[in-house]
Amino acid sequence: MVSKEEMNQFFRAEFPQTKCTVEALGEMSARVRHKVGFEELRPGGTVSGPVLMTTADVALYAAILGKIGLVALTVTTSLTINFLRKPAADRDIIGECQLLKVGRSLAIGEVALYSEGDSAPVAHAVGTYSIPPARS
Repeated sequence: MVSKEEMNQFFRAEFPQTKCTVEALGEMSARVRHKVGFEELRPGGTVSGPVLMTTADVALYAAILGKIGLVALTVTTSLTINFLRKPAADRDIIGECQLLKVGRSLAIGEVALYSEGDSAPVAHAVGTYSIPPARS
């Protein structure tokens, strides 16, 4: 299994543009944090939808790579998100992913998104990833 330190190092090398960091990895799960600053807000003083979608996507990717290894070409094939309530503009977004199934060619998981410190989810996402045939 990949450690959270290895995963964060992988993200820094392969995706230096992301503001997400991996806080925890489990056998079929991951928890990530997306720093929220002025750039992540939209009019009305809320975190933008693309930030929530990014956090969900990164949480899925981290959970899957935590399970199968650092296979960079594992890619999103589907991501559906439901926005449930307004995120706090002054708190980071936390994404908690639970994988539902990891097969030979596809992995499916769900992500609950929260404003840090609040137990009520702000969004819920479900995603599918394609896993390349040759992996380590």
